[in-house]
Amino acid sequence: MSPPAVWSIEEDLRRLEVRPPRDFTDRVVAHYTSVAGPAGDIYVAWTAAGVALVDFASPGGGAAFTSRFRERFGCPIVPAQRPLAGLVAAARSGRARKLRFDLAGVTAFEAGVLEATLGIPVGEVRSYAWVAAAIGRPRAVRAVGSALGRNPVPVLIPCHRVTRSDGSIGNYGGGPARKEALLRAEGVDLEELGELAAAGVHYLGSTTTGIVCLPSCHRARRIAGAHRQGFGDLAAARSAGYRPCGLCRPGPVLSA
Repeated sequence: MSPPAVWSIEEDLRRLEVRPPRDFTDRVVAHYTSVAGPAGDIYVAWTAAGVALVDFASPGGGAAFTSRFRERFGCPIVPAQRPLAGLVAAARSGRARKLRFDLAGVTAFEAGVLEATLGIPVGEVRSYAWVAAAIGRPRAVRAVGSALGRNPVPVLIPCHRVTRSDGSIGNYGGGPARKEALLRAEGVDLEELGELAAAGVHYLGSTTTGIVCLPSCHRARRIAGAHRQGFGDLAAARSAGYRPCGLCRPGPVLSA
């Protein structure tokens, strides 16, 4: 009769061994790289959930960027062998709506502000009041500004496209010069917007289409001078027979 089999602890452990899934490392370790943005290189970090942190690249700034990431997310981060799919094109074009974002630590209000801001087209600007109205909080203009100031993924979520109603560019985490550079790189005519705002013009209507737009809307930029009519408020445009543009969705201009 054969003696009973004797199993060692090592053998028991081998029997319990389970191979991790192929993407196991990606699930627990974040990655980062630098890519070309519209106004200089940027650092971008991402987790399995999506893009999580963006900052402007500077000499020797990689260590500070990864340290900031670890402090925010509490997980390891390593250089990526290749950029996240779609990242390079999104950073260069300013069109990042197809990317996924990891907004861990962001409040529901801030997430709403960032989502509305993500929808602002390249080369166009919206006011802080426009964003507040877009999320159904028209009186929360200052809170919108604060939320954008805490945007963890600037450039890709384009908080630089949110400006003041008076024509000035407003605050920016990367500094006003960088915000101006980003807007000019996208073709925004800051001088014209400033002149219109100084003249009390916040909406532009086309006498040929009967549509009224925000001044930076690409439809408004196509209005020939002879067919362009300016308005200080949307009520005056409606009274004159104009209907709001369905693309830029103009609303009442509030302070900020």
